[in-house]
Amino acid sequence: MNRREFIGHGAVGAGAVLLIPGFLKAAGKYKTPIGFQTFPIRDVLAKDFAGTMKMMAGLGYQYTEMCYPKGYAGAGFGPLVHVKTADIKKMIEDAGLHCPSCHIGVGSLKSNFGECMEFAHGLGLSQIVVPGLETPGKTIEDYKTASDDLNKLAEKIKGEGMDTGMHNHSGEFKMLDGELIYDAIMAALDPKLVKMQFQTEVITLGYKGSAYFEKYPGRFISAHLSDWTADKKQVPIGKGIIDWKEFFAAAKTGGVKNFFVEMNMDTYKDSAEYIHRLLG
Repeated sequence: MNRREFIGHGAVGAGAVLLIPGFLKAAGKYKTPIGFQTFPIRDVLAKDFAGTMKMMAGLGYQYTEMCYPKGYAGAGFGPLVHVKTADIKKMIEDAGLHCPSCHIGVGSLKSNFGECMEFAHGLGLSQIVVPGLETPGKTIEDYKTASDDLNKLAEKIKGEGMDTGMHNHSGEFKMLDGELIYDAIMAALDPKLVKMQFQTEVITLGYKGSAYFEKYPGRFISAHLSDWTADKKQVPIGKGIIDWKEFFAAAKTGGVKNFFVEMNMDTYKDSAEYIHRLLG
């Protein structure tokens, strides 16, 4: 699909989304705006970016978190690589959304920092989140070294006027050399330079976001939200085992600025409705 076809497909999605109740009424309607991560819906985004953004706004979302197209080209964002950043921004804003944050890999930042910053400024980002550290992870020292590397990158990002975050996966919640990897990373990262993006999926391993927000006050920038049953099946927010009232209360202590739902497509509507009922 070429650039003109990619942008043009938005007209198809736009017509369909008008059938969704509440479309274009989301902005300013809720006391606590919420966002969504684009990675789980990358397949529909690749077919119709503009229409999908309007659809998500119609489901009750106010902002989004992107993945850097060039760095995620092989993961489904290839159709966006040659689309001008200004056009991406316009399609997001035309849907009544904004984009404060984007996942950009450490490798991309190290090899093409200037190009990454050009994209970030063009999109109007205030946060850049790395989806994990660049490390073989053989020892705790490897994670500490990689954390120090991220501190250096974050210093450069700060100079560009943006905050840096680090996203966790399940791998950071394992014991290594007698220490929980996540705690070792938190000790090694400079809290003035790098904040964390907490992924609630680790509830399936027995770890609660609320506990870490209390343990490390002010050390978080955002969170990826998903809910799970006791037997580790994904369900819409509010239908699983996470105590969301406790979570959002503790998130204030943690310093969380943005909440991004990151789940299967069929859970987004119910999840947004639950969160807005809970938070207003």
